[in-house]
Amino acid sequence: MTLPLMPKATAVWLIEKTALTFTQIAEFCGMHPLEVQAIADGEVAQGIVGYDPVQNIQVTAAEIKRCEADESLRLKLLAPAMPPPKKGRGARYTPVAKRNDRPDGIAFLIRNYPQLTEAQVGKLMGTTKDTIHKVRDRTHWNSSNIKPRDPVILGLCSQTDLNAAIHAANERLAREGRAVPPPPMPEADEAA
Repeated sequence: MTLPLMPKATAVWLIEKTALTFTQIAEFCGMHPLEVQAIADGEVAQGIVGYDPVQNIQVTAAEIKRCEADESLRLKLLAPAMPPPKKGRGARYTPVAKRNDRPDGIAFLIRNYPQLTEAQVGKLMGTTKDTIHKVRDRTHWNSSNIKPRDPVILGLCSQTDLNAAIHAANERLAREGRAVPPPPMPEADEAA
């Protein structure tokens, strides 16, 4: 059940400004009726400033009037006008201990999933296109020590993220009318 913002302050406002019953206020604010009664008696929530749910578009004045007229009715919280913003993942942080593994993961993705774009590899691995170019062209400062290893096993990305990127890349190739490469065969050293 969705509750209004600042339930106690909303309850204070509803007690002071409306003729709703304690039960109606308690159910709307997600509180116990005795707690609402204690607020009304001044035993709880002293000094809390009331929060107007009508002004803050959580309930309409008409809804309050309707519920004041009939004690059996319950207030209904309005749906938010805007959905809550989706939080982006932000910059991917790779611990210092795993930073030397990143080129190995990049090499694995380049070799086994050529359908992935540089942007997809960069997003999965949390790296730049310049680093991807250097790993691909073998001009990376540590290219003699780079061994392609699965980034999921290295802990650099999740299997879900990798599968989603591969699926998106395969769909893009299908839309462009190009052949989708078969999935890579597991190697003997990876299976052990």
